[in-house]
Amino acid sequence: MASPDKKTFRRASRDSTQRLRQAIQIAFLLLNLWIGWRFIQFVHHFEGTSSAAAIERPAGVEGWLPIAALMNLKYLALTGHVPTIHPAGMFLLIAFLGISILFRKAFCSWLCPVGTVSEMIWKLGRRIWRRGRLHRGVSPPRWFDIPLRGLKYILLGLFLYAVGSMNLDDIIAFLGGPYGLVADVKMLNFFRYMSTTAAVVVAILVMLSLFIENFWCRYLCPYGALLGLGALASPSAIRREKDSCIDCGACHRACPAKLRVDQLVTIRSAECTACLECVASCPVEDTLALSLPGKRRIAGWQLAVGIALIFFGVVGLAKLTGHWNSIIPESVYGELIPHAREFTHP
Repeated sequence: MASPDKKTFRRASRDSTQRLRQAIQIAFLLLNLWIGWRFIQFVHHFEGTSSAAAIERPAGVEGWLPIAALMNLKYLALTGHVPTIHPAGMFLLIAFLGISILFRKAFCSWLCPVGTVSEMIWKLGRRIWRRGRLHRGVSPPRWFDIPLRGLKYILLGLFLYAVGSMNLDDIIAFLGGPYGLVADVKMLNFFRYMSTTAAVVVAILVMLSLFIENFWCRYLCPYGALLGLGALASPSAIRREKDSCIDCGACHRACPAKLRVDQLVTIRSAECTACLECVASCPVEDTLALSLPGKRRIAGWQLAVGIALIFFGVVGLAKLTGHWNSIIPESVYGELIPHAREFTHP
């Protein structure tokens, strides 16, 4: 309900940022599916289950190995040298951290395939329950919601402690051992040979996501927690003009993270993913925007260009300098991949 003492100035044109964001989400999801399919073909060749000729291993699959990426980042910091095993995962982590530091946690809402699928699931839930209380989903009470959000930071802390306690020799031994060399295959096998327990957990997460927006991202994702901490240093933030705001609350209702955009002037929360849903929902021109200091606004297309420049810049640099692909001989893959399921965590 608009405040009666404020004049309403409606938007001159419809905001198209969400269509742009969704197009980029789908494109990045399709890219990940293509990488996954190519990796499956690569693994099948060395398992002897395919007669097709060997294909080049898609290094982008290492984006699904965040722990190895953290280890390699520590290796780079300690030695000053780029690692030769799973380096692509480290460069992708650097790119995503760079995006978060400049544009808040935008990776989560613009690029992350898990975030995209999660968003699809909760939007499906809204379509299933078109009417009634469930139409807008379930939002846990604040006293319960805040501790739940802390779970992902606890998980992140455990991972950071594990990697932080490893010295250089430990990292070299881990990544250079059988388990580390085929960590990507182990990750694939988790989905190919999913246990009953894991399948039940995934099913529960999907069901919860139908009711609660971005359940996994909001409460359990340690990768998102890391990027959220990086986003705390971001110069950009959602800013609200109090003078023109009509206090309708549309921004708060639209926010997937349920942040009180309608009550704050500047939103610097680590939970903000710069999805710009709140900006798109605002009915008043120039009242809500992602901005830099000095109130320099960042339009949706500018945000998209910035994300693309960082992502392709870092990946392109890694490829141009010859540091994108793992230096693992095919003979090693031929020896290890058929026995990948036998290797246990060191």
